[in-house]
Amino acid sequence: MQSFDRARALIDAAHAADPVRAPDGRPAELVYGERVEAWVVRLVPEASPALRLAARAQHLERWTVPRASFPEGKPGYLAWRRSLYTKQAERARALLLEAGVDADAAADVATWVSKTGLKTNAGTQALEDAACLVFLENEIGAFAAQHAAYPREKFVDILRKTWRKMSPAAQQQAVALSLPPAIAALVHEAIGGA
Repeated sequence: MQSFDRARALIDAAHAADPVRAPDGRPAELVYGERVEAWVVRLVPEASPALRLAARAQHLERWTVPRASFPEGKPGYLAWRRSLYTKQAERARALLLEAGVDADAAADVATWVSKTGLKTNAGTQALEDAACLVFLENEIGAFAAQHAAYPREKFVDILRKTWRKMSPAAQQQAVALSLPPAIAALVHEAIGGA
């Protein structure tokens, strides 16, 4: 178990370098990792230490690859996301191995963080569910404000795509969230057509 504790410390130290700060002054990616891990534990109460580490490493050093480093538009966005999945997975694997976590567990974490096997791999799905729930619970308001020029239909489409990526258990958790009325209306419109 000490190796998992060392791996957690290494992941958190990497998060600590995030130049973006949460409202409480802590590194934004550390706060994000804590939120994703908390959702994983709610969704999978028997989550293994490896799955919890994967949750914590979900956005590992994401700030090092700015969105602006890829072309505008959907193809550029998708290429950016794929590059992040690979980079974050390999970085997580390296930190776990450095901490003394066995190679099989480190490989599992890399699989989950890379989003490999979404809908077919339980660990990958748990991470995706948790990330979607963190988005809905904590980030959607800021996302909407940042993209205020988007037409309503685009927000609904984004929410519909988010909904489709989630498991039925995560969808149940999502409908129970207390959301601002305007956001809740968009979510209900999105899931009505999902």
